[in-house]
Amino acid sequence: MTDNPAPAVVEPIPKWHEFMVPVLRVLSDGKPRTRRDSLTATLDEAGMTEEQRAVMLSSGQPKAENRIGWAMSDLTRAIAVAKPERGSFVITDLGKDLLQKNPYAITQEILRNIPAYRDYEPQRQNVSKADPVDIAVEDSELDPTEQIERGIQLLRADLATDLLKRLQERHPDFFEEAVVKLLLTMGYGGAENRGRRIGGSGDGGVDGVIDQDALGLDQIYIQAKRYAPDITVGREAFQSFVGALAGRGATRGVFITTSRFSAGAIEYAKSIPTRIILINGKQLTELMIRHGVGVQIAKTYTVAEIDEDFFE
Repeated sequence: MTDNPAPAVVEPIPKWHEFMVPVLRVLSDGKPRTRRDSLTATLDEAGMTEEQRAVMLSSGQPKAENRIGWAMSDLTRAIAVAKPERGSFVITDLGKDLLQKNPYAITQEILRNIPAYRDYEPQRQNVSKADPVDIAVEDSELDPTEQIERGIQLLRADLATDLLKRLQERHPDFFEEAVVKLLLTMGYGGAENRGRRIGGSGDGGVDGVIDQDALGLDQIYIQAKRYAPDITVGREAFQSFVGALAGRGATRGVFITTSRFSAGAIEYAKSIPTRIILINGKQLTELMIRHGVGVQIAKTYTVAEIDEDFFE
């Protein structure tokens, strides 16, 4: 009788954030890579053994690749990595600078210093933004239900980042149509969906209009500005929209942008009698996800519990 050999010991797989430096090193040559090439090269860069690569999640996905995927998502959210086209990744100037300053380790605390990352980082309820909670510590304190909810928040943040990038890449006409559709889906314009895009030459500074009644007596005008994340909508652009509304005798409007508004524009909006709602890029993607515009359900998970009536 021979003894069964002891099972091989698999070295622990690095945490997902520990893959961020290897990802940036792989992309540091500036060449675009597909997701598959990026994953494979990062596994090699991080020195993952065949045993480590063979460890699977219950879903059937390799654990190491899943963690690299999360690292790539966070780097993309921080604009350290860009997607020049669908399914490909390339390092940005910010990413090169990030790697140069942090050649051995990059943490979420470091990413939180990047405004684009902070804009889409899920915040735990009852936690002040001025006192962020370290994710590794936070997750260890969560019960299973909280872990599921936390995971959903992270997936939504990743989706919001990708959704905003898609909007920024499309033609301004597409963006104007998208925001009109969003407002109609939210219930403005009634059951008849009385809304339309009116942007183009000679639009008078207005990109769309929603008729709240069948005769168009009550109207909401829309301004849609498709800007890059680093562009801020200032008071001047907002004043132009106010002037366009005054020229039409309108008293209500919605100003939507893929970027953000300056403090001056926000204060000016509060000081005028015309009722204008400001929606920045983060709020826009939240509304689109909530109302199912530009997104679709990818997976549905069912959580079961005991049926007390059955046992009674």
